[in-house]
Amino acid sequence: MKVVIRVGGSVVASPPNPKLMGQYVELLKKLKGEGHEVVAVVGGGALARDFIRVAGEMGLTEPAQDWVAIFVSRLFALLFVMRLGDSGCGTVPVSIEEAVNCFKQGKIVVMGGLKPGMTTDSVAAMVAEKLKAGLLIKATDQEGIYTKDPDKFPEATKIDELSFKDLFTLFEEDKHKAGIQQILDPVAVQILQKSKVKTVVVNGFKPENILLVLKGKKIGTTIG
Repeated sequence: MKVVIRVGGSVVASPPNPKLMGQYVELLKKLKGEGHEVVAVVGGGALARDFIRVAGEMGLTEPAQDWVAIFVSRLFALLFVMRLGDSGCGTVPVSIEEAVNCFKQGKIVVMGGLKPGMTTDSVAAMVAEKLKAGLLIKATDQEGIYTKDPDKFPEATKIDELSFKDLFTLFEEDKHKAGIQQILDPVAVQILQKSKVKTVVVNGFKPENILLVLKGKKIGTTIG
């Protein structure tokens, strides 16, 4: 199966977690060994937002703030690529075309951000659409999608399944902005809704959850 795994910066980069990043690299190798074709997209997490803040305080524009965050996410992606060795592309693709070319060579692709105006969620959605992936799995810092932000509202309950249309009703933000923190960004949801790529959101602090999803286990939140 063609699988896109969106590794949240909230999981591996807030703060940077070398052990967990190493576990994800081994997971990607395992998936490839089992016959899956894999693309991972890594976020920049709190470090990216720190640099967005610095850029803003320096008077830089929002697109410039986005670029700073993009380079942070690419740095984390580069750590994955270097740890993958010959199993990976050897570099971090900076376009969908580069990612596709690496993918066609049978390599594990690891990406960060691409351009201002979108998050790494959107990058994952775009590459999933381009490759006609069977599944997109987002590894985040929650057990799935909730009725409200569980960090702010103790009464929030996890949703097991919902449609992309219903997902829009849960959003606090309906458009992109630098450093947006949301379970999935609005641009990504629009792409996934159009391409009909099945999406599952799971707790990323347990990399084994990715394997459970691929085995058909009901875990996290399924969007479709």
